[in-house]
Amino acid sequence: MRTLLTALALAVLAYGAICALLYLVQDRLLYLPHAEVTRRGATALRLECGGATLKIWELHPEQRAAVIYFGGNAEDVSANLADFDAALPDRAIYLVNYRGYGGSSGRPSESALIADAGSVYDWVRRRHDRIAVMGRSLGSGVATALATHRPIDRLILITPYDSIANVAADHFFWLPVRWLIKDRYDSLARMSRVHAPVLVIVAEHDEVILRPRSDALSAAIPSQLRRVVVVAGATHNDVSAFPGYLATLGEFLRTTPPSSRQAPPQSAAPRPLTPAS
Repeated sequence: MRTLLTALALAVLAYGAICALLYLVQDRLLYLPHAEVTRRGATALRLECGGATLKIWELHPEQRAAVIYFGGNAEDVSANLADFDAALPDRAIYLVNYRGYGGSSGRPSESALIADAGSVYDWVRRRHDRIAVMGRSLGSGVATALATHRPIDRLILITPYDSIANVAADHFFWLPVRWLIKDRYDSLARMSRVHAPVLVIVAEHDEVILRPRSDALSAAIPSQLRRVVVVAGATHNDVSAFPGYLATLGEFLRTTPPSSRQAPPQSAAPRPLTPAS
């Protein structure tokens, strides 16, 4: 009996140690920053806000309507420049490097990324008449949060989730991750405050964000605002390479936007963007 109790105590201690380790390293699992890159012929700008400097890639700034893009947790957003340049010539496009990513300073967190998204929006709004917001994977949570407190004309969510806590629970089902997660990105709770049309793009064989996570979020979008496209055969990381992906984005963005029911809140103005060195 004593041996059994000792073994049980050791198992409990080991389990607790694993939980503690997961809590301590969760930022390293969620945020996977990449090094700064250069893109020949592309324009990069910098926006100072909240004690950090963000590097933002810019396309077609002369267009009146704009798109702000937030990428995945390990994504180099500049990899989209050529595709977006060709597929969306009638939209100004701003691709945001999160704090700590691709030449941006600072450390990423949910509160910081959402605050930064508002600052980027406010600057873009002063230059463009209409703004659509696009978020992929992790960025779908940033984009959804932004859409709850800024007026947008379209929201595009690519391989989205209901919450990061639920995504983590799918992969670490044997751990109490819902109690451990700090940055929850609870898009399901926020979706009721989004009043723009929403396009949801789902990868049929998404192995990172499992189908129930995307389906739960889609179900929370009012039917009159919701459009869901399932990309057959696609996985989490290759969905954008499938035929029709870019055409779907362009077609959704070019439909006539309804007038927004959201009033822009008052917010502190960010410092102006300047060309990146």
